[in-house]
Amino acid sequence: MKAMILAAGLGTRFKPWTDKHPKALAPINGKSLLQRNIEYLQAAGIRDVIVNVHHFADQIEDAIDRNNGWGSKVTVSDERGEVLETGGGLMKAAEYLKNDSFVLMNVDILTTLDLRSMIGFHRKLMPLATIATTARETSRYFLFDHLDNLCGWKNVKTGEQKIVRTTADVYPKAFSGVHVIDPRIFSLCSLEGKFSMVDLYLSLAKDEVIKSFDHTDSLLIDVGKPEAVADAENIFR
Repeated sequence: MKAMILAAGLGTRFKPWTDKHPKALAPINGKSLLQRNIEYLQAAGIRDVIVNVHHFADQIEDAIDRNNGWGSKVTVSDERGEVLETGGGLMKAAEYLKNDSFVLMNVDILTTLDLRSMIGFHRKLMPLATIATTARETSRYFLFDHLDNLCGWKNVKTGEQKIVRTTADVYPKAFSGVHVIDPRIFSLCSLEGKFSMVDLYLSLAKDEVIKSFDHTDSLLIDVGKPEAVADAENIFR
């Protein structure tokens, strides 16, 4: 199995570090976010990884080369010309990922989610995608039915809501930034250019099964802001 780590973002919430560095190289107890997630994937048996780059791309490529991919085969998907967001970035890497189910994850997520169990869940049920979720509070939620099938999305701050699969009741779950995806997604995608994975899933959920994998009992830190570094360093040694 292969994986993709999304590392092309500008990291605007992570200033001032990202004024001179990519967020992917922010250190947590001496290891960058990128290294930690490559090692996290290794623990699940995945050593073939593609990383998309845009903001300070040269620094990321240099770190990968200097450290020999931290023991993994690491390929770079170059988005220097234009950052394509999460969905567009995935589509750009389609040729690399097209032959088998794969893991997709954000570089700024640190978690103890049991990735092997999530992959096993996905392979057993064979949905188009399985997305990791928890019951934590956030501002934006995916909405699922009682069978854990994706039905929509909601922003509780703005009140915006999109329902794409009709059901009697929907249940909000917070997305954790980790997916297991079937390569059929590449042929089903009708979106082009720059777009998010949320947009892509909502465009497909009416006709395709996209499942929630709840890991509320696991640790999860979104290292999206500098103040989250201290919390991360207390947990991830």
